[in-house]
Amino acid sequence: MANDRGISMMRSVATAAFVLAMGMSTAVTSGFEEPASEKPTSQPASQPAEPEGVDAMKIEAAALMPSAESSFLKRFLGAVERLPRIGARKLYVYSDRRTAISEAAYKKLAESEREAYTERESSETLYYYTRYGSPLAYSRVLEILAKHEFGDLTGQRVLDFGYGSVGHLRLMAECGVDAVGVDVDPFLTALYSEKKDQGAVPVASGRAGKVTLVEGRWPSEEGVIKAVGGGFDVITSKNTLKNGYLHPEKEVDPRMLVDLGVSDEDFVNHLNKALKPGGVVLIYNICPAPAPADKPYIPWADGRCPFSKEMWEKGGFKVLAFDEDDSKAVRRMGRLLGWDKGDRPMDLENDLSASFTIVQKARRAP
Repeated sequence: MANDRGISMMRSVATAAFVLAMGMSTAVTSGFEEPASEKPTSQPASQPAEPEGVDAMKIEAAALMPSAESSFLKRFLGAVERLPRIGARKLYVYSDRRTAISEAAYKKLAESEREAYTERESSETLYYYTRYGSPLAYSRVLEILAKHEFGDLTGQRVLDFGYGSVGHLRLMAECGVDAVGVDVDPFLTALYSEKKDQGAVPVASGRAGKVTLVEGRWPSEEGVIKAVGGGFDVITSKNTLKNGYLHPEKEVDPRMLVDLGVSDEDFVNHLNKALKPGGVVLIYNICPAPAPADKPYIPWADGRCPFSKEMWEKGGFKVLAFDEDDSKAVRRMGRLLGWDKGDRPMDLENDLSASFTIVQKARRAP
């Protein structure tokens, strides 16, 4: 996980260009900067407001649906129709902008303590998109899993390391998945503080899904290990486990890096321990183009797997794909999601790439 300000700072810096390019005029230069899309704006009476929150996701899902290959992804996209509407919530950001608390936690503070906090009002857009863009970008993760014999996650247990937003976890739960997200960002804990944000998610038929959110440094904190649990069929991580974050080629501000809290070898061993026999780990990273030689180094542009093939194999895994290029597919997804549109369009062909690594824990002998 990221040290000091944790993944909040790391992702805020790392995804700024992406979120802006995705048409979400979101300010992410500091850990708890209020998204620009949440701030009051004035529009001409003749200009309709852009869809937000669930309405925006419905448009994105409709755009992605024709290209969806796996049946589970089609169900995942279709589940957007069942997402709950979320009203405005009050959050309170501490003066150092590194931490935030819910309204309930704020009310428990003494009057003198409250002075250090600033009230912010969240919306449905912030609830589902947070600061990192559309939850439907998780579509590539699901398609890759399907191509490696994990096409139907119904009834399975999935852990997302550095989940960043409840959106994709809730959609999986709507499809009967026991979805667990772990992250160090206290902003997420404040945003998802109501009882209905977690727990069982009834489905129309079949096994009910579930959402569990855990804050903390997995696997370096015993309490977090216990809260996350084990017995996972699948472990995923998108845009968190990047070689540039763990092993930067140049010296950078440590707050931009990821500190796992354990050695690389121990981390891989913990992944193995958390999986069922035959379970898989999928690391998926979307990256911008590397900076020119005369510009500051960009850690998040190096999306290679931070763990070598040898390390995976020594940790009890079979490597199914290693740093496999997925740029063509992610650019296609980017066009469908409109990342090349808006006020600050992304140059998809020249400034967007993706790669993935998928490994499988050995199965038990028959």
